[in-house]
Amino acid sequence: MKIAVSGKGGTGKTSLVAALAKSFVDAGRQVLAIDADPTSNLAIALGAPHTDEGTPLIQLKELIAERTGTDTRAGYGKFFKLNPHVDDIPDTYRRSASGVQYLVLGAVHVAASGCYCPENVFLQSLLSYLVLERDEVIIIDMEAGIEHLGRGTVRGMDLLVVLVEPTRRSVEAAKTIRQLGTDLGIRRIGVVGNKIATDRQRTFIEEGLNGMEMLGFLSLNDRLQETDITGEAVFSENPQLTDEVRGIRERIESA
Repeated sequence: MKIAVSGKGGTGKTSLVAALAKSFVDAGRQVLAIDADPTSNLAIALGAPHTDEGTPLIQLKELIAERTGTDTRAGYGKFFKLNPHVDDIPDTYRRSASGVQYLVLGAVHVAASGCYCPENVFLQSLLSYLVLERDEVIIIDMEAGIEHLGRGTVRGMDLLVVLVEPTRRSVEAAKTIRQLGTDLGIRRIGVVGNKIATDRQRTFIEEGLNGMEMLGFLSLNDRLQETDITGEAVFSENPQLTDEVRGIRERIESA
């Protein structure tokens, strides 16, 4: 199963990705969480020590140069490969925190954006390999907003999860993301409401996004702010979040 998580900035995508990945692991599934957000905070959300968060692959210039054939030290550089070898990258560069395997990509600006550079070709090839060839559950923490969808980053995903806050701006952003996802051919697009404090807020999202699949809701959770300060995983000693995300995972798997 391949899942991408999107939404307006600040909706809590990274926390959901971390908690959802952990829930799949606890259910006995093989999981690889992908940090494709330029801010690269997934390792923190998983509780990784600051010294062991992992270097974003986009920063590994020598590796990218070698794989794309742009290493000028070897006499290349004018042209580069459009299908670099990436099969070994996930197992070589994956890291682990709180029992969850993860991979940090860094900023993903793929070829369709108009920048056909070695870094973008390398990351696009890696994403395509992860989505099309790997057998484990892949959960991608996308960059905030919707621009990545226009570049086709999430083509081939089984599910696009749109995280929504109980605000009009967040609901309107979700509608736009749904349309773009549909245009890309993603057949299943679901909504998770976040930071819900009242029944009225839940109803606001349900009515505002009537017709979209509701995967579940996450309550406003003070414990999340505490873990951000202490460096613990977002799901550490957080039974409310764990239970709510378990329900979302079960809904995802039931379809």
